[in-house]
Amino acid sequence: MQNPALGTQSKGRALNEAEKTFAAALERIYETGCHDFEQVVAQLNTRGDARPSGEAGAWTLEVFEAELRAINASHDAAHAEHGIGA
Repeated sequence: MQNPALGTQSKGRALNEAEKTFAAALERIYETGCHDFEQVVAQLNTRGDARPSGEAGAWTLEVFEAELRAINASHDAAHAEHGIGA
């Protein structure tokens, strides 16, 4: 039997509500076949999706990358502190 913690082994914490909303928005965009990050950013702007950081302003490639880096850094820190499984 597989260790239940392995199902979330890459997470050091659960996603917060803003991250869940952002992830759902990305899934909806990717489901349309849009995978180019410039097009993803354009869709985020067209749809009016909020930044998970809570900061205001238009999406740009730089903002998109910064948001993803911030989420990853937060999860990496939580993983370092708490180990596997959220």
